[in-house]
Amino acid sequence: MENQKGKLWEKGIIIALIMIVYQLILHFTGLDKNKPLGWLNMLIFVGLIIYFTMQQSKALDGQVTFGNLFAYGFKIVAIVILIMITWSILMYKVIFPEMKEQFFQIQREAGLKKGATEDQINAGLAVTKQYFMVFIIAGTLLYYAVLGVIGALLGGAFSKRIPAGSSPFNQEPLS
Repeated sequence: MENQKGKLWEKGIIIALIMIVYQLILHFTGLDKNKPLGWLNMLIFVGLIIYFTMQQSKALDGQVTFGNLFAYGFKIVAIVILIMITWSILMYKVIFPEMKEQFFQIQREAGLKKGATEDQINAGLAVTKQYFMVFIIAGTLLYYAVLGVIGALLGGAFSKRIPAGSSPFNQEPLS
């Protein structure tokens, strides 16, 4: 069991590092506001959860239930969530504090495009500034949790599963 826990951490760290490197590449190339590349980030994350869940099924020769595979995939997701929340806090507080102001500027521009008054925009930004880290942490948690559930469900569904004690030779003939 200890070996399994170690592998869970390894897989969670691998996925989180891939997500972080991808974010950094987008940031330094100026493509971090490109929506299709944001979708690619989602696909990579969900795809990796599916892949690692299916690998777990293969490692156990299919002698595993859907619930076990889902739980395995979601444990990896929980590790990724912890790392990504830590990364988000470091990114906005220490590494790239200017991104916080860029975020507020984007929000201001979006409000102006929607026809909001300056007072409405300022009121909205005041709340956003006050609770910025709460929003970032909650957003990161929800983003990876929802996508992780999808990935773990699909990984469990696509994996080969043979319930313990069953054999194709023990099945009753079709009538």
